[in-house]
Amino acid sequence: MNYQNTLEFAQQADQQDALREFRQRFFIPQVNGKDSIYFTGNSLGLQPKTVQSYIQQELNDWAQYGVEGHFHAKNPWFSYHEIFPAQVSKIVGALPEEVVVMNQLTVNLHLLMVSFYRPTKERYKIICEAKAFPSDQYAIETQVAFHGFSKDAIVEIAPREGEHTLRTEDILSVIDAHKDSTALVLFGGVNYYSGQVLDMRTITEAAHKAGALCGFDLAHAAGNIELKLHDWQVDFACWCSYKYMNSGPGGVSGAYIHQQHLNNKTLPRFAGWWGHTKETRFQMKSGFDPIPTAEGWQLSNAPVLSMAAHKAAVDIFDEAGMPALVMKGKQLSGYLQFILNEMNEQSGQKVVEVITPSEEAARGCQVSLLMLVRGKEVFKTLMDRGVIADWREPNVIRVAPVPLYNRFEDVWQFGQIIKEVLATAAVS
Repeated sequence: MNYQNTLEFAQQADQQDALREFRQRFFIPQVNGKDSIYFTGNSLGLQPKTVQSYIQQELNDWAQYGVEGHFHAKNPWFSYHEIFPAQVSKIVGALPEEVVVMNQLTVNLHLLMVSFYRPTKERYKIICEAKAFPSDQYAIETQVAFHGFSKDAIVEIAPREGEHTLRTEDILSVIDAHKDSTALVLFGGVNYYSGQVLDMRTITEAAHKAGALCGFDLAHAAGNIELKLHDWQVDFACWCSYKYMNSGPGGVSGAYIHQQHLNNKTLPRFAGWWGHTKETRFQMKSGFDPIPTAEGWQLSNAPVLSMAAHKAAVDIFDEAGMPALVMKGKQLSGYLQFILNEMNEQSGQKVVEVITPSEEAARGCQVSLLMLVRGKEVFKTLMDRGVIADWREPNVIRVAPVPLYNRFEDVWQFGQIIKEVLATAAVS
């Protein structure tokens, strides 16, 4: 798009937006009696208006059927999780058999590491990003310790001095340098702090070439960017559903296991009744026989009320389609970067440094602003003015205009507000 920093351009872009009607399907939080500029879909997505009816259906069936709802509810609870793979697989670029919806994100990460982090005396290292999201750091630290290794087993890759994002060449260089001692390469698909999209295909290829397995935490990627997990030969991945996928606070998570691993019954795993082969599950015998799909990693039966909210959101994704969502998401973040860069040029000094890559392939919806002028005061004023954004220490404001409910006009208005706020901060 040929961006222009004008209200007319933003409104025209919204009129031409094929996804513009989807905004009406979400509740927009109010600030001072007006719709907020809600730019925190990277932290918690907005509630679809259909969620209430989806959950109410399950409450009605629970009231009417009791335990028999497992088989006689409109959406039988016994097989409720089976409604997701066909739809969710399209969001993450997988085969339906490679996807299961279960648990929460860090639970799934631990369960998958049980299977795919299998250190030996020779191969025991995990290569990951420095300052990954704390849950990932803690999972990696404790998995390493569980297997009897020290923190030396963790090889962290940080941006170069003076830079904010990782270079793919540096990741590949580190993988090659540790190729004889690495068991697992594990990164966030999108960095939570900078918004950088990593080259997952190239990283996976390098990990496999080194003889290691490769997995990704897709918390900030699922529902945000184009993913082709199966084609990229990623071994495993997991994600939450409450950010870009709009499935509610603490919503149910998803997991992916590549097809090549599904029939390998020798893979170690922590087993549960719901992962046991369905045909013999109710024989209640000892001896775990895993389902030969991603369902074989399940522990427990479906949390139906949480899954009902997820189903409401997934149905919207299915209707909108990931290609259209990805394209608009990049246009919105590109427009935001354009406005911020123009603001710096006009001010004659850099008051905001955008640390999210400008290249389309290396960003999704999120734009991270490194505040060079009184960041916390600016953030508070933005919130007071109806912009719901996100602060990350020490001095970054994260904003994410998402395609289902944000508009180009939201982005333009944000630019006007932050320009006014920064001008005031600069002279006060």
